[in-house]
Amino acid sequence: MGRKQLWMVIAALIMLNCLTAAFFLSKVNEANGALVNDEAVATIGKKTISRQDWLNELETRYGKDVLKEMVDQKVIEEMAAKYDIEIADEDVEREYRMLQTTYNTFSPKKQANEKKWKEQIRSTLLLEELLTRDVEISNKELKSYYEKNKDLFDVPDAYHLSHIIVKTKAEAVKASKELAHGSSFSALAMEKSIDEFSANEGGDIGFITEEDERYPKLYLQTAKKLKKGKYSKPIKVEQGYALIKLEGKISGETYSFSEVKNQLRRQIALDQMKKPASAATFWDEAKVDWFYGKNKE
Repeated sequence: MGRKQLWMVIAALIMLNCLTAAFFLSKVNEANGALVNDEAVATIGKKTISRQDWLNELETRYGKDVLKEMVDQKVIEEMAAKYDIEIADEDVEREYRMLQTTYNTFSPKKQANEKKWKEQIRSTLLLEELLTRDVEISNKELKSYYEKNKDLFDVPDAYHLSHIIVKTKAEAVKASKELAHGSSFSALAMEKSIDEFSANEGGDIGFITEEDERYPKLYLQTAKKLKKGKYSKPIKVEQGYALIKLEGKISGETYSFSEVKNQLRRQIALDQMKKPASAATFWDEAKVDWFYGKNKE
């Protein structure tokens, strides 16, 4: 279960990176003349890097991966339509919620947008369903797996937090006053927080739960007393003093056997497969012909 979720997070991030590369590659179509292609995108002393050089490098590094991602997506859509396979919205929502609460670095501010993540989750579930559509798992085996792994389907309360960390209480009090006078929490975090990792994200530290060991227990204790959008008084932490802001909360939930039955069937079936889950399995059936010939990788 955990391995599957981790794969989904990685897949979503890869998709977003590929989409970014695809965006830049698409600029080739806009470059309809030598003048545009020769436009300098950087200068180093008397030397320049042209837009065309940049695009050529992007295509060399990412072109194949971007195209494969696009082909795989179309293949999954075609095969799902052929075999009349659909994924229920509640299945997508459940996976999305579990990703948010299980991987506490998963932050709404860091993702491109919720829609893109859910599209990738749906695509992943469609592929899993396609690969395992002919596999039958007995109800007894499914229930046994569920009982042995029941805790994996308990989604805990999760709090989406941002913080500002400064060295002294005086600095924390000053920051608190600035917030009270209308300053942006995110802007203050970028300007004042000594936690460089989160400061670059406007103080955003994603979702944390009771099991989170990255942050003091006081963070969660403080968050539970806050209303959404509100921030705390200065609290003492190892690095100095912190101000905590509650960005949002996801209430915990326990999923029943009936709710995750299909998920269990896919997971058991995938664990039994000797080959990794890949849309390339259906390329021949979908009659794929692409720029890189017969090579599917």
